[in-house]
Amino acid sequence: MSSARLLVLEGNTAEARARQVKFGGEAASEGYARLLRELFPHAVVDICYPADPGANLPDSGGLEGYDGIAITGSSLNIYNRGPEIEQQIDLLRGAFATGTPVFGSCWGLQLITVAAGGVVRKNPRGREVGFGRRIRLTEHGTGHPMFEGKPPVFEAMTVHLDEVETLPEGARLLASNDHSVVQAAEIPVGQNGMAWAVQYHPEYPFREMAAIFRRLSPSLVAEGFFRDEDEEDAFIGDLEALERDPQNHALVWRNGVDGAVISKDLRTLEIRNWVQHQVIPTRARRGRG
Repeated sequence: MSSARLLVLEGNTAEARARQVKFGGEAASEGYARLLRELFPHAVVDICYPADPGANLPDSGGLEGYDGIAITGSSLNIYNRGPEIEQQIDLLRGAFATGTPVFGSCWGLQLITVAAGGVVRKNPRGREVGFGRRIRLTEHGTGHPMFEGKPPVFEAMTVHLDEVETLPEGARLLASNDHSVVQAAEIPVGQNGMAWAVQYHPEYPFREMAAIFRRLSPSLVAEGFFRDEDEEDAFIGDLEALERDPQNHALVWRNGVDGAVISKDLRTLEIRNWVQHQVIPTRARRGRG
């Protein structure tokens, strides 16, 4: 029996990836691939870079060889279009045609939405960053396999300026909060496919969020998230301390987060459930394992 094969679509350009690394983070696809290898031991995980000019991308035949496709976040805004975005949309539509399971985080939700016929806009409420607060499962989300084992109300790592304005036809809203109506959705794609996607980042560790805050400084002060850079530095220090000691009660209390963020198993549960309920069954139907 051959090893499972997964593909991670990197949403960022090479320049954006280098900038994140400069501030102590890593390319979004590298962290995503590492997590998938943890959740699906022995799987082969490849990465492609559709935002890069001249990137060697798989065609639809190559995409059908994968058992699952995950899409990272991105600093791009999809309504700006341009070749680095159009190439991602085209690649994803090719993936839809294969029936291969797709999961998207943040930009991944937005990319799936637009590729499937929905609309994304700049969020009129501004940026949501750090922790998405009081994300609530909808009627459709309660009991949905993506949220199996997840609390009905939870916090999650997040950073985004844009939001889904209109879901594609046939999509179901699975989770919402006061900042963005669409925090999670199930979206029909291709002939019989169904993509799962969330607006937040279940794949992020605390250290990656700390790097994002360093990269965005001092704009977060200007946007009113912090009174000054010292206050922002203190918050970044909290994130780095939570990476080292997620059970630190004082930090957990001060930042108002719950077990769905603190526990890695709960934080990454949506992706684990996607592997268990989408990737593995599809692989079995295709006679691969």
